[in-house]
Amino acid sequence: MPEHANYPFPILDVHAHFPIEHTIGREEGAPEQHPLLRGYADDRMRRMHKEWGTQPPETAARSPQEVDALADRWADELDHAGVHTIVFVTGQTNDLLARVVRRHADRFVGFAHHTLRPGAGEELRRAVDELGLRGYKLLGPKTAIPFEDPSVRDVWEFCAERRLPVLIHFGFLGRGGGVVQHPRMSPLSLFEVARDFPEIPFIVPHFGAGYWHDLLALCWSLPNVYVDTSGSNQWIRWMPYPLTLEDLFRKAFETIGPERVLFGTDSNAFPRGFAHRYLEEQLRVCYTLNLAESGIARVFGGNAAALLRVDLDAGRARSTRTAAAAP
Repeated sequence: MPEHANYPFPILDVHAHFPIEHTIGREEGAPEQHPLLRGYADDRMRRMHKEWGTQPPETAARSPQEVDALADRWADELDHAGVHTIVFVTGQTNDLLARVVRRHADRFVGFAHHTLRPGAGEELRRAVDELGLRGYKLLGPKTAIPFEDPSVRDVWEFCAERRLPVLIHFGFLGRGGGVVQHPRMSPLSLFEVARDFPEIPFIVPHFGAGYWHDLLALCWSLPNVYVDTSGSNQWIRWMPYPLTLEDLFRKAFETIGPERVLFGTDSNAFPRGFAHRYLEEQLRVCYTLNLAESGIARVFGGNAAALLRVDLDAGRARSTRTAAAAP
């Protein structure tokens, strides 16, 4: 068992993706990416693997048997990493992800992730009530209609009724050739809905992915907006001013306290599996900032557990026994 598997509090990763093909593909009718853009994206990906010491991902699961085997592999990965629970915010379809979650219901949580459009409310109700999914994931720069459009108000009414967490990606999307301009690029495009439905916990991942100022403004204004720390957060390199991961955590704690900061990794495919590096670096930053141990425990599991109604005490005895028995 690796040393990092023994933490003084349970870890809940609020942001990961179950690696199965066709989860987020090219929109129907959209043109193929130009070869020059595709080559640029491939080059940036190769450079990123060298920078981070990672390897190209394995082929995504396709058949039901491969999906089941991958789910089992992820459950083993959580044991190895010392992680209590992981939230998969995508997994091709709501039905398929629900199947994955049911296979390891004591370790996995799944989010609905269908497009926001008229009729999305009905599908969300089905995903929650029939499939057992516990949140809703959207991509702002892939959402064609305004969040406040009357045709999707039933979505927000249902989320408010159930206190259903809604995780929305804002900011840069993709790598080379990715999206950098869109009406719903900024977290501030959510302001009207988040203000009108304060019962809904809105989670913005990656510290806003380039829109940190806008996310801080939204958090300052509204009590129901949470910051998700997931990913490499290398977008800070492309800001016109110096910024570090420590700066992000410090400003988040100064603005909203540790109570609305949620740990995530954006983990996805093997061979990397769970992104230990992100967990270790974020823990280091929080201890460096002298955050109290109780606050750190909230950031790395307690806050998300409260939103998702996950019992972090369940399985702790088993995890301790597993660690003690490991060679």
